[in-house]
Amino acid sequence: MSILKLKPACKDYIWGGRRLADEYGIVSEKEILAEAWVLSCHPDGPSVIVNGPNQGKTLAEYIQAGGRQVLGTHCRRFRDFPILVKFIDAKQNLSVQVHPGNRYALAEEHQYGKTEMWYVMDAGPSAYLYYGFKREVSKEEFARRIQEDTLLEVLNAVPVQKGDVLFIESGTIHAIGADILIAEIQQNSNVTYRVYDYGRVGKDGKKRDLHIEKALAVTNRVPILRSGRSYPHVADCDYFTVDKLNLDGSVMRKVEGVVGAESFVSILIMNGSGNILCGGESVPYQKGDSFFLPAGSGVYTVEGSCDALITSIRDKTNLVRAGIDIGGRYTKVGLVDEEQRFIAYRELPFNTESPEQSIRDAGDAVLALLEENGIDLELCANAGAGVAGIVEEGVVKYSNNIGWKNVPVAALLSEQLPIPIHVANNADCAVLGEMAAGAAKGCQDVLLLTVGRGVGSGLVHKGQLYDGAEFGHMVIEEDGRPCSCGRKGCLEAYVSVTALRKETAEKLGTPMEWEELWKAACAGDEKAKELAETYIRRLSTGVVNLVNILHPEMVVIGGNLAAFGETWLGPLKESVQSKSFGGEHSVVPEIRAGSLGRKAGTLGAANLV
Repeated sequence: MSILKLKPACKDYIWGGRRLADEYGIVSEKEILAEAWVLSCHPDGPSVIVNGPNQGKTLAEYIQAGGRQVLGTHCRRFRDFPILVKFIDAKQNLSVQVHPGNRYALAEEHQYGKTEMWYVMDAGPSAYLYYGFKREVSKEEFARRIQEDTLLEVLNAVPVQKGDVLFIESGTIHAIGADILIAEIQQNSNVTYRVYDYGRVGKDGKKRDLHIEKALAVTNRVPILRSGRSYPHVADCDYFTVDKLNLDGSVMRKVEGVVGAESFVSILIMNGSGNILCGGESVPYQKGDSFFLPAGSGVYTVEGSCDALITSIRDKTNLVRAGIDIGGRYTKVGLVDEEQRFIAYRELPFNTESPEQSIRDAGDAVLALLEENGIDLELCANAGAGVAGIVEEGVVKYSNNIGWKNVPVAALLSEQLPIPIHVANNADCAVLGEMAAGAAKGCQDVLLLTVGRGVGSGLVHKGQLYDGAEFGHMVIEEDGRPCSCGRKGCLEAYVSVTALRKETAEKLGTPMEWEELWKAACAGDEKAKELAETYIRRLSTGVVNLVNILHPEMVVIGGNLAAFGETWLGPLKESVQSKSFGGEHSVVPEIRAGSLGRKAGTLGAANLV
């Protein structure tokens, strides 16, 4: 089914009339029909499919069943369905209000902010609306005029007529006046801060609430200039692109369009009648109808006579992505551009108080880096987080290294960042980072071991990430040393930095990093030499086991050990060559030290999709 006809959710706000029912055929049992949410996935008023095999499903249920591909690739950057389309019948003046931007709305309301556009479908001879201020006002004057009921004196009253278009960016104070019919395309949000309401009372007989403090915090207090910057579109912004369709039924009786894989198409019929054809289907339309065409539906045709608004989601350029690497000692956060280059990078101490606080710290760091570099949150396409442990559907089920169990990382980050959030094991992120811009760039089959506080592992086979590989917990010494996972003899228990420090402390009297151990061995210390050789043997045992099973194109050793590549790389290659199946006849994969250091996991996390 390529053409979904939608039944709207209806709202009976006190300022509304009945024109949407009487003239536009929208069915509602409510005495007042102020708004019809004709394309909506918002929980406050979802629209429902009324035709075809999906009849009776909400649009949100259809998208959930069909997968996000029905929205198109341009919608990947949105966490939720991006838009909400309404008809509005203002019989009386609406309240004077303002909408917050994404960052403020997310922090205060846990949903998106709102940017919107209005298309005036009809207006009385003296109709007007409020759009910004006449002049710049201070925050103090703004607050005083709200208190004194003199706010209207400084608002910009704009006369309107049929066909007028206004773009209302978040932070713009505005109000629809009486005797106006409007088609509204907006962000998928229901956040409104009311600052003036003509002293009206609600259904409960009490004055409706005002939201003065929040409005003071988000309102842009300078005049707003109307411009034609959206030409040739009716409206064009990062959230929606709207085009006008006019068919007169004689000279212009038919128009074709294409619904590509990039975006769905919304068709809102404001006047007229005819048919929409797509994918072998033909669905009739009339005034007041709303249709959703899933991404990839192909060529569609609108024929007949109509005035309609066609809405889609355009691509966004110069996007950045956020990467987060949560480890045992540090949380590493970075912003990455489309060329895999770091725009900004920061390390902060890992917060041991609670997982929730650690995740909040990471989200705050992303927001701070965006602000410090003058990058709007809307330009951040997604955020990825790498965490040590077992990760399933955005939840860290278990991490022995940082002591987390069942921590909903994606959900917690979404409270701060209104963008798609992806979560994976941090070693999986590290291998993606090295493949994107590091030692394994250009390779399709890569095994990575990160040697640090533990031993993490990541595997990409034929370009596909293998989720949740825990090769650091394969046993290389039966009944050997206890491992943090609860077993004995794991690779991690012998070659992690933690294990090396412990063994050198026991046998040499002082805990050492690899570089110190190697220097002591080269200086003639026999015990140090023996320990170094044993360490390489154990590491190579683990690598050989994996090479014999997986046959990767390349093995990358990352983490702390990577910094000392010149000292251990040669001995490790020789050991792997001699131990691999087939000996001198075997083809040993190239073995390299990771080149991105501590940033590998952060870069890889930014590449999670």
